[in-house]
Amino acid sequence: MTVSCFKIYVACQSMLIVLVGAVPDYHIDQEGIPASRAELAKRIHFADNFTSIVTEWYLIEQEAYKVSLASSLFFAGLLIGNITFGPLSDKLGRKPVYISGSLTNLTFAVGIAVYALLGYCVREWRYLALVSNTPGIFFLLLSFMLPESPRWLYSQGKMAEAEDVLQYIALGNGKERLNLKLKPSTGALRKDESAPGILNLVKHPVLRWRTIILMYIWYACSFVYYGLTLNAGELRGNLYLNVALSGLVEVPAFPLCMFFIEKSWSGRRKTMTCFLVFAGLACIFTMVLPANAGLLLSPTLLALCGKMMVSAAFNIVYIYTSELYPTVLRNAGLGVCSMSCRFGGILAPFVPSMKSLSPSVPFVVFGISGLSAGFLTLLLPETLNKPIAESIEDVQSPKYQVLKNEEAEQTG
Repeated sequence: MTVSCFKIYVACQSMLIVLVGAVPDYHIDQEGIPASRAELAKRIHFADNFTSIVTEWYLIEQEAYKVSLASSLFFAGLLIGNITFGPLSDKLGRKPVYISGSLTNLTFAVGIAVYALLGYCVREWRYLALVSNTPGIFFLLLSFMLPESPRWLYSQGKMAEAEDVLQYIALGNGKERLNLKLKPSTGALRKDESAPGILNLVKHPVLRWRTIILMYIWYACSFVYYGLTLNAGELRGNLYLNVALSGLVEVPAFPLCMFFIEKSWSGRRKTMTCFLVFAGLACIFTMVLPANAGLLLSPTLLALCGKMMVSAAFNIVYIYTSELYPTVLRNAGLGVCSMSCRFGGILAPFVPSMKSLSPSVPFVVFGISGLSAGFLTLLLPETLNKPIAESIEDVQSPKYQVLKNEEAEQTG
């Protein structure tokens, strides 16, 4: 529950610039662009339905890039945090640096809608930023009450602490106190041993090829997802309604992708390919719509459909990537892919500004990215009902995989 609520807060932070940096309707007296900001301040007239950093510092025309830059710097901060706190979590534990699973992405979508509601109620951008950021103090204090990951404690040889956490979880679930005693793992690394390093992702041909493809897929998912999310403020219609819908449209994406990835006729690879391709097509089709298209064929509706599809793909890629890497390299593989994901977020805020070339250009850029990532997914193997490799040798040995498949069929 705490982690889910924290996701709502994170969603507000990710979406902050959409409303704080929104551009209200305005007009400039006389023709031409003013030579100085002081002259611009005298000649420009903004609509007074809300304030933003744009109205505060006149971030229009040549200064408009600063709004996109502010959003890009946010994702650059996430990249730095990913590099810094990812390895730190393996040393200090999961609780101090906070990690969450793909299930909490559902509450992230709800958080976007909550932020839209906040923006509708609080129209002055400083107060909106204050209201959106203040809960962070509460969650920081609350995080100290969370128990440590029992799996991490177990991997570190802290059996007694892991047992205490498991007892705490059992009692929280309404179970009676268990007579629990963990045995030391025979496969755990000794203190004088080290896990395979990140360079193994490059040294071995199979893993190198998978890593390159997955890095691009993660990048494209992030690029299209955050691009369409941040572009919600650029769509026609009510600003706050568009932002809320861009979050709520993700809610059905999670059960939808969970349904398809467990079916033998679709699996992980085909499902993710279809979602990415459909997201790309939804974006590209916006350029062929007539100007007087009705509600059912409006660019806003297609953008929301694309957002739902890429959101589903984003959920699947976490599971799919975990199954494509052997156990000894899973953390390293997910870390590298997660870093490439942040580069997509860094570039995404600048794409909506390309509408100055043509209103359909941002959607074409997102569409091409989604299509290319979808087709590249077909080059990866299916992992549904397949044994997960434990070591690097397992990935490279076809004979091992055949034996494991036969064993899985016999036990199944």
